[in-house]
Amino acid sequence: MFSRRTDWKLTPNAFAAAEQEMRAAGREVLDLTASNPTRVGLNYDADTILASLAQAESLDYDPQPKGLLAPRQAVAGYYRDEHAAYHVDPEQIVLTTSTSEAYSYIFRLLCNQQDEILVPKPSYPLFEFLSDLQDVKLVSYPLIYDHGWQIDFPALYKAVDHHTRAVVTVHPNNPTGSYVDSDELRSLNSFCREYDLSLVVDEVFLDYPHDGASRATFAANQDVLTFTLSGLSKISGLPQMKVAWAVTSGPAEHVANALARLEVIADTFLSMNAPLQLATPILLEQRKNIQPMLLDRLRTNLEELDRQLAKQPACERLDVEGGWYAVLRVPVTQSDEELAIEILRKFSVLVHPGHFYDFPRDGYLVVSLITPSEKFREGIRRVLELLNA
Repeated sequence: MFSRRTDWKLTPNAFAAAEQEMRAAGREVLDLTASNPTRVGLNYDADTILASLAQAESLDYDPQPKGLLAPRQAVAGYYRDEHAAYHVDPEQIVLTTSTSEAYSYIFRLLCNQQDEILVPKPSYPLFEFLSDLQDVKLVSYPLIYDHGWQIDFPALYKAVDHHTRAVVTVHPNNPTGSYVDSDELRSLNSFCREYDLSLVVDEVFLDYPHDGASRATFAANQDVLTFTLSGLSKISGLPQMKVAWAVTSGPAEHVANALARLEVIADTFLSMNAPLQLATPILLEQRKNIQPMLLDRLRTNLEELDRQLAKQPACERLDVEGGWYAVLRVPVTQSDEELAIEILRKFSVLVHPGHFYDFPRDGYLVVSLITPSEKFREGIRRVLELLNA
């Protein structure tokens, strides 16, 4: 009755079942996996945000496949003001309701059935579902850790074949928090030129460098056909507002051809609604309110994590440059899933096992740095108590 592309295992895994069991029993859980910025105690400008959704122009239907011009101009202005990307043109931008939708458009644009996309490992477990739905095959390439995270380029060259259509990179990666540096960018461009591939770059956490130094955006990349994805979910801490985009850059002929095709794809769905499009310039400005609060939370929690780690020998934090997460390397006495379940059941603390992000072996836990600081402090204390028992 149903398609093979949706033939997923739908029963909860052991970790999810343990979490459901704890919550059903009414036990208070310290959540060190928080990813929803609207529920971690931040002070939003509610009046401005809500007023932005009540513009009279919302009563008019003006279907524009790429999205209305004003929000696209606001997005281009964001790249200019925050990342010195002066050549991002509003006509290069296609608005979508989420980065997932943007991925969907781009995978459909680039791939025939069973063509391949190269994706980083470890990384966020979204790509598998998106590839299934688009009938695309994923081939992973590793990020390796040696005094910081790096792309394993020899492995990347081994992974490519005549079915490969694009390379996905996440800048900074989730959960490793590693940015693509300038040398890696040059190598990626060289690799894509050699094999006639496109770059697909997820930059949702771009604005959260822990050292305060702004990183370059791939939206300014001109060397190869590049699709740069981001949105209000992380930039302005507004995941419920469902505004995202893809910026197309690269050689002029490739860009024009890609945008013409993307416009038809977007026109087929016309998923963006008028109130949110009209609100986008105001909602994008909210980054100036929300990002300082989130950056302060990230730094406070990272300092607390390091303070507690310094007092014990059992585990260490891996280097992290940006984003909302930290990776702990822990003793391998059981699988990461079994360890996370033990932490949950014995100490009522929720952490993610490394396999959730496709780490290649056991010995990793992932924690959120946007958790309210009091809960984060106590949660980490409990986790380290168990690991050092």
